[in-house]
Amino acid sequence: MKTLLISAAFAAAVMAPSAASAQALPAAVVAVVDLDRVTTECNACKTAQAALRTQIADEETREKALGAPLQTEQQSIQAAIDALKGKDPDAALQARIKAFQTKGQQAQEEAGRGRQQLQANQQYIQKQIADKLGPIYQQVMQRRGANVLVEVGSTLATSQTIDVTNDVLAALNGSLPTIVTTAPAQPTPQGR
Repeated sequence: MKTLLISAAFAAAVMAPSAASAQALPAAVVAVVDLDRVTTECNACKTAQAALRTQIADEETREKALGAPLQTEQQSIQAAIDALKGKDPDAALQARIKAFQTKGQQAQEEAGRGRQQLQANQQYIQKQIADKLGPIYQQVMQRRGANVLVEVGSTLATSQTIDVTNDVLAALNGSLPTIVTTAPAQPTPQGR
């Protein structure tokens, strides 16, 4: 029994320093970055956002161009239906209605593809920025001696001395001179 207690005491004594040393962590050296400012003020980001706004305006114009003749045709068909005063439409009017419905469906599909492309473009722009920022964060942290980097929006208050936004912005401007604003085409599944 005595040897069991001695063995247990020895084991506890051996494990105590290793448990304590496993708990010892370096002091946190925190830096903050204003990611919103970085992604809106970087040179390539400004150019990409302007291009994206143009793409959005072009898509809106295209959707209006698709919708205008459909609206005119719908009014014309409705007038023809109203003129029938409850009678069934003849074959010619039925054909017009069917053609109108087909054109409307095609216009919706085209507009949907345009909106999907805009969304893909926006995600592609964000991915290019994010791909460059990861290594930049590490470089800035190493240069500033930080071991934690926090987005400034996640903090309650910070000191200007730990703000590395200008460092990150300068590095991003240097490593990302341009951003491609059109996402690569996605492969279409077989059988479509």
